[in-house]
Amino acid sequence: MDTVGTPEPRTRVEQVVAGLSERIDRGLLRTGERLPSIRAAAAGFAVSKNTVVEAYERLVASGRVESRPGSGFYVSSRRPAPATPPGPVPVAAVDSVWLLREQLDRHYDVRVGDGRPPPAWMESSEIGRHLRPSLGAASESYGSPDGYLPLRRSLALRLAERSIQVGPGGVLLTAGANHALDLIIRQFVAPGEPVLVDSPGYYPLFGKLRLAKARILGVRRNPDGPDVAHLDALARASGARLFFTQSLAHNPTGCSLTLPVAHRLLQRAAAHDLRIVESDPFADVLPAAQARLAALDQLERVIYVGTFAKTLSASLRCGYIAARPDIVEALRDLKMVTSVNSSGFVERIIHDLIESGRYRRHLRRLGGRIEAASLQGRAVLQGLRLPVFGEPRGGYYLWCGLPQTTDLDALSRQAAARSILIAPGGIFCPEGPAGPPMMRVNVAYLSDPRFARFMREEAASRS
Repeated sequence: MDTVGTPEPRTRVEQVVAGLSERIDRGLLRTGERLPSIRAAAAGFAVSKNTVVEAYERLVASGRVESRPGSGFYVSSRRPAPATPPGPVPVAAVDSVWLLREQLDRHYDVRVGDGRPPPAWMESSEIGRHLRPSLGAASESYGSPDGYLPLRRSLALRLAERSIQVGPGGVLLTAGANHALDLIIRQFVAPGEPVLVDSPGYYPLFGKLRLAKARILGVRRNPDGPDVAHLDALARASGARLFFTQSLAHNPTGCSLTLPVAHRLLQRAAAHDLRIVESDPFADVLPAAQARLAALDQLERVIYVGTFAKTLSASLRCGYIAARPDIVEALRDLKMVTSVNSSGFVERIIHDLIESGRYRRHLRRLGGRIEAASLQGRAVLQGLRLPVFGEPRGGYYLWCGLPQTTDLDALSRQAAARSILIAPGGIFCPEGPAGPPMMRVNVAYLSDPRFARFMREEAASRS
């Protein structure tokens, strides 16, 4: 029997989602209105309560509904900015960027100038057979250079929850946050140009900037965020026009930007015409209402970088950039020239995890693990009499002080001989080791008794 073109029957979960989505979209359930209780919805749709729970999770993931713990589920008032309608298709084939863009966007019907075979030729490939159960009938063509549109729509909804108003056209998907940072550096940093960074800060960023032959200037990082007076002085003296920072659950200190510091930082950035690149790798396990520069600035001078590496899997290389349309367009062209595109397969997998509600359930478990490990890790460090910098919360990292006489290089080598990885603080400072000895510790591993035993033995050997 030929079943081509016959839609598959909806599951019960999908039927509940479709029914409630239609009522929300038609205005029958208005913004702020409470959805029926789990019990009432189960009776109304003649399904189990577990089915309703999963349906509600999917509605939350889609952005139509928000969950209020202890109260119920409500029609969401937060929606992304409307998408910008696409402009006219260019008709003049005049340069390599135009041709490469057309390979991905596919505006033309007769494709004798294409550089690859039709997607239908690849439908029976082994990779297609392997992935189709989870991806459906996903095309094996390159796809849009912007990235998978349904995932960009989902990300626009998630950004709206953080009060960052941007449509799918303002979101560019990348192969992780490091790819995003690399694109931004290629676009905005010329050899010899001064660039401001957090100090201590994200050490892989320093490597990328050194490859670009930039002049790296470290802005002191305080427990409440970047030292605004130090940034002001460095920007004035150097003429720097770019600042890379991580506002929340900062790597390596674990501390977060406060609202007063964020306001002062944006004021000084405006005074110096300073563009800010704000990384937010832990966004999905942190409160949406926390102070973010991108939310206060609404992407006027802030470029926002996100990733799934810290909250889902480092192997699923997927990140994104949210920025002004002109910046997204320039970075998209650069992405095409340097890497053609990001992985449509990976983007579809992540979109499915978000839309099914599975990612949200995973985040709840992950958040609980981080909180428990942080409490236990602080107790371990307290027992070792090692002070913690600031009041970190929500991420994996603590910035830990060591005795003044500690030789960090020797400590790292001795730890390595015992199969213990130490992250010495000098690595995270662009100017190299300075000030009292520090190390970054990951709360997920502090409970291992071998670490505490090693640190006690080292302390005893120095006494």
